[in-house]
Amino acid sequence: MDQLKLAALDEDDLKVISAYVQDALMQIGDIDYSPARKWFLVPMNRFVRDGKRRFFRRQYERRRSVLHFEHVLSVRSTGIDRQNIKDVLSLLAIRFVPGEAPAGTIELVFAGDAAIRLEVELIEARLADLGPAWATSSRPFHGV
Repeated sequence: MDQLKLAALDEDDLKVISAYVQDALMQIGDIDYSPARKWFLVPMNRFVRDGKRRFFRRQYERRRSVLHFEHVLSVRSTGIDRQNIKDVLSLLAIRFVPGEAPAGTIELVFAGDAAIRLEVELIEARLADLGPAWATSSRPFHGV
């Protein structure tokens, strides 16, 4: 598979990106916010859901990727200890909560009841793979 490059300019686009980054892993210390530039950057190890098939089972892969948000006015988090920079977060979904159009809140929802909320002027996000995939022997499981 070629390296993925996606852009989101509305809520529907953001849902597509959310599907591609479900179960991505990231370290707290890698997440970056620049209030002066109004951007928020999330480097991650993205789980590739459309990986290659083997004869008896699918070969699971991860790719180093970056998720970049523009027009970010503020960032808040809950359930995340920003002092523990080596802790790993598992991204479950990205949601948009509309405000006064085109503004709103982008929510990054993580396992363990953690979340990051970005107050944005409008939706502008990009997801890009940064390099080749590597094999992983397991896939995320969301059992009840």
